[in-house]
Amino acid sequence: MIRVHSLTKHYGAKVAVDGISFTVEPGKVTGFLGPNGAGKSTTMRMIVGLDRPTAGMAEVNGRPYVDLPAPLREVGVLLDARSAHKRRTAYKHLLAIAATHGIGAARVREVIDLAGLDAVADQRVGGFSLGMNQRLGIAAALLGDPQTIILDEPVNGLDPDGILWIRGFLRQLAAEGRTVLLSSHLMSEMTQTADHLLVIGRGAILADGPLHEVITSATRSVVRVRTREVERLMHAVAGPDVTVTTGADNSLEVANLDAESVARAAAAAGIVLYEITTVEGSLEDAYLALTAEDTEYRATARGSIGGGK
Repeated sequence: MIRVHSLTKHYGAKVAVDGISFTVEPGKVTGFLGPNGAGKSTTMRMIVGLDRPTAGMAEVNGRPYVDLPAPLREVGVLLDARSAHKRRTAYKHLLAIAATHGIGAARVREVIDLAGLDAVADQRVGGFSLGMNQRLGIAAALLGDPQTIILDEPVNGLDPDGILWIRGFLRQLAAEGRTVLLSSHLMSEMTQTADHLLVIGRGAILADGPLHEVITSATRSVVRVRTREVERLMHAVAGPDVTVTTGADNSLEVANLDAESVARAAAAAGIVLYEITTVEGSLEDAYLALTAEDTEYRATARGSIGGGK
């Protein structure tokens, strides 16, 4: 388990992390989302002892990371996929890390196989693609067979096969009862991988809950309807809180009324519907709604790329 309490980090006058508290529990994949500069990387670095908090604390399995007697056997970490020495082979890189904890060559070969690096194990890391470096970093995180896994953007640079592999692998680790904390900017991957979400913006936790609850609390569902009797349907579903808008494809979107109620109102008025669908909010919609006021770096739209004269 990872437990963070009142964790704070200042860089001079800048507040990078502002007194956040959360728990990452075993048996599930917890996604960590936030805009650039929101404090995700700083938080993860403080959890694993790479940055010292200004205030508060972070614990892994009931202790600060720096107090763990054999951290590699308790926490597997991937924060920088290109940290390996360029002139070492993948095998020797992993062997050197394993030696710090008395882990044998057999386990090194095992994680190489797990990460799909068999064919390049004896090649120098300097020639690796970003995706191959990601696999190497994941292999290093798994060396000690840890119960807690912390990965920052693990699918960055992976091909479709690699993305499918890491998605299934992380869910397998969680199913084994391990604690998995995953940072990613890819909403589609987070939707298919995470069970629980932490959303951070400007150093503060904006949401902390199961994936579906975070989405439903930050978005609204609508009922999309098609009919040739638009005006009559709008009149049939009218109510004090009901709003009806026309979509770009001439469909109607009814908010604050469920699909069954829309269908009943249409039937009572003798209106034929050609389509009726409940459209749920997406994780991307929820993320944008939650972080709308907390994005530090925002592009400005212009009339043309060159600016024009």
